[in-house]
Amino acid sequence: MDEQALAKVFDDHNPQLVVHLAAQAGVRYSLINPKAYMESNSMGFFNILEACRHHDVEHLVYASSSSVYGLNEKMPFSTKHAVDHPVSLYGATKRSNELMAHAYSHLYRLPTTGLRFFTVYGPWGRPDMALFLFIKAILQGEPIEVYNNGEMKRDFTYIDDIINGLLSLLDSPPNTVDCWNDQIPDPSSSKAPFKLYNIGNNSPVNLMDFINEIEDQLGKKAKINYKPLQPGDVVASHSDVEDFVEDFGYRPSTLVAEGIREFVSWYKEFYKT
Repeated sequence: MDEQALAKVFDDHNPQLVVHLAAQAGVRYSLINPKAYMESNSMGFFNILEACRHHDVEHLVYASSSSVYGLNEKMPFSTKHAVDHPVSLYGATKRSNELMAHAYSHLYRLPTTGLRFFTVYGPWGRPDMALFLFIKAILQGEPIEVYNNGEMKRDFTYIDDIINGLLSLLDSPPNTVDCWNDQIPDPSSSKAPFKLYNIGNNSPVNLMDFINEIEDQLGKKAKINYKPLQPGDVVASHSDVEDFVEDFGYRPSTLVAEGIREFVSWYKEFYKT
C-alpha cells in the first residue's frame, strides 16, 4: 500500500466513516506468494489503522474472513468460537487484522467493526473464485478442477446481501461494553469499542449442487477433474449470523440459484459469449 497516497486521501477528505475492503485475497495464492499477503493485509491494514486514529475517524468497518476459523469444525461458525488455529497464511493475516483492530480500539478508542465474509460471489467478482473459473471453463469446453472429490460445502453469500449488511451497521459504531466479563470473555466484543460479526448466507450448499446449478443456468455439462483437498482449504463453512440479525436485522435473501443466474447474465454480457 502507498502510505503517502493514503495519508493524502485522509488529509484531503478527512473521512468520518471508513470502509476497508482492500486485501490480497484468496487462500491458494498465499502458498505461492506469501509476501504479498504480509505487505498488503498486515502492513496495509496497519496503515489504515494509523490513518484512522490520526484523523479521529468515527467508525472503521473492515473485511475479515471466514478463513479465520481454520481447524474449527464446530458448525455453524460463531464469532464466540476461538479462532487460534488458522490453516492458511491468508486466514492468519485476517485474524491478525482483528487483533490489531482491537488494540487500536482499546488504546485510542477507535471504533472498529470486523465483518467475517463467507464465500462472496456475484457480478464483477474476482476471476480466481470458483464460480468465475467454472463458468469460463464450461463455456470453453475445458475441464473444471473440483477439490476434495467434490465433498465440500460453502456458505455462498451474494454480493448484494454483503453490501446491505455492511450499510446497515456503518452508522452504528460499537460502544464500550461495561458489562463485558473478562473472566469469561466474549471474543466478538470487548470493553473497547470493538465488534466482530459473521456475514454469510447462513445456508451452506454442497459444492456439487452448486456446480449442477451452474450447468443448468448454462445449459451445458461440466467436464470435471476431481482432485484432493488443497493445503489451506477447509471442507465446509457455515455462518452463524444470529448476533447480526439481532443487532441490525440482517437478512440474507438471495438464493444460490438466483445469484448464479445473475452472475451468468453479467458474465455473458461482459464477455460477449
